[in-house]
Amino acid sequence: MHRVTLLGKPGCHLCEDARAVIARVAGELGVPWEEVDINSSPELLEKYWEMIPVTLVDGVQHDFWRVSEDRLRTALSAAGPPSPPAR
Repeated sequence: MHRVTLLGKPGCHLCEDARAVIARVAGELGVPWEEVDINSSPELLEKYWEMIPVTLVDGVQHDFWRVSEDRLRTALSAAGPPSPPAR
């Protein structure tokens, strides 16, 4: 199963737009998602402060600044990441 993470910060109008798109698409597809404030981590703040909002799908950067509803839907409709090999 996929998982979406929205990296943003309070007061960011683009983050509000991204949140609405992610909530709609993830809700329709039954995909869990979370929002992380980049101010909560010096590493996130340093890496993403000029790019927010940033959307991660399965921990991999998918979009920044704007979230494409069609592109997100396509990514979340695809098969999930491969399972680790059995030992």
